[in-house]
Amino acid sequence: MFVAPDPGRVRLKNSLRAVMGIALAVALAELAGLSLAASITGGLAALLALFTVTDATVRAQAVTTLLLPAAGLPVLALATALHDMTLLRDLAFLAVVFCGVYARRWGPRGHALGIFAFMNFFTTQFLHAVPGELPELYAAVGIALAAAAAVRFVLWPLERRTPPPAAPAPLPGAGLARVTTRQAVQATAACSVALAIGQVLSEDRWYWAVGTTWWIFVNTVSRGETLVRGFRRVLGTVIGIAVGMVVAIPLHGAPAPTAALVALCVFGIFYAAPVSYSWMMLAVTVMAGLLYGLLGVLDPALLVLRLEETAVGAVCAALAVLLILPVTTHAINDAWIQRALQGVRAATSASLRRLSGEPDADPTPHAAELELLLGRVRLSLAPLVHPLSPFRSRKARARQVLALLDECAEEVRGLTAVAADPAAGHDARLAAACWRVEAAVERLTSPRSGRAGAERGGPEEALVAPAAGHGALGHVSGLEKLLAALDEPLRTPPGSLLVRS
Repeated sequence: MFVAPDPGRVRLKNSLRAVMGIALAVALAELAGLSLAASITGGLAALLALFTVTDATVRAQAVTTLLLPAAGLPVLALATALHDMTLLRDLAFLAVVFCGVYARRWGPRGHALGIFAFMNFFTTQFLHAVPGELPELYAAVGIALAAAAAVRFVLWPLERRTPPPAAPAPLPGAGLARVTTRQAVQATAACSVALAIGQVLSEDRWYWAVGTTWWIFVNTVSRGETLVRGFRRVLGTVIGIAVGMVVAIPLHGAPAPTAALVALCVFGIFYAAPVSYSWMMLAVTVMAGLLYGLLGVLDPALLVLRLEETAVGAVCAALAVLLILPVTTHAINDAWIQRALQGVRAATSASLRRLSGEPDADPTPHAAELELLLGRVRLSLAPLVHPLSPFRSRKARARQVLALLDECAEEVRGLTAVAADPAAGHDARLAAACWRVEAAVERLTSPRSGRAGAERGGPEEALVAPAAGHGALGHVSGLEKLLAALDEPLRTPPGSLLVRS
């Protein structure tokens, strides 16, 4: 979390903005005289609005933010109305789970609306909300979304200055071949079992098991990714509970220090989320303990119960992805590595056009998108590089691929910085070097690249001597070398990381 690259300090700024938006939402709720439960609901709604809305344009983000009430408020009403009707409440919760996961097929907007709907049902269980509290909860959500929108689009419009990278397109498919459809079935089955076991452990806090299962399925595709995410969630929860024992319990819900620590946890959630799920879960767990302290129900036994429910949810998610419509990791690895390589090519091409005098050519969004794609590559390869993975040879190759792709991203960041410098000159050799980078990517991503490379004697023949210095030509030459080095670990059988028919 502390050494991961943060181009333009986007993660830092986004985290600070989140603290500002959530603090404003809670402050307005308190000034409006709403109850503590309503203020917490508002704070969580603002957090979700700032965390889940990730559309590629500011306009699309504004539309998604406006649609959040349409997804959340009916669910909030349904959950409170079914508060004392256990069977109907459970069936409604599972229906929300299925719809929330299935909605991811419509991209970032469906993803955000599905999470917001689920979390509104979850929040009512967390706060034990009843129908009489619904007007206050509606008011708190409205205030929170207005505050989050004001901070995001007016007070600190980061995306207007640095356009957000487009989220990676979902993997193709139809029917049960579509990953989101399979995940909807998996998540619903897993949540139903987690709900039943969670209620055996606790009739009041069963929802932690369901919440764990739900969040393990977020941003994962293959069974390997889901298993690793479940492990990291449990790890982050265990550490967070240990921290909560030391930090949250001694506070006894004191408002001022609790509010300050909650703000710190919010910052940690947003800052860690793109790079470390375990760190993020540590912050989430400590924040949950602090909120329980504000509600006056925190004690060591409750934190232990949280761990038990988390373990149940993680096991249910693991069984679901192993037994119900499993999605293997091979094709997923192939797809995301290819997209990362295409991202390298797009950033290189845009940099060349910028240095050639095209003012509208901007490699910065491509470089930012490459960071997102590398995040997806790390997630897809996480099962192979995990310390507990038994596949030593594939683990070594996967680590080599990740290291080389990270170096490619570093060269792309350097090239982007040079292209952004108005004083940077255009080297006549740069166009040829960029063409060779594009040709190398084509060889690595082409279905016939193995034979084609052999026919031409391999990608190394296209290389020129690396350029001296750290100018544009130096960065492009570095990319040439790295792409040549990637050929061997991506093609080594058996179990090559890029799978070809």
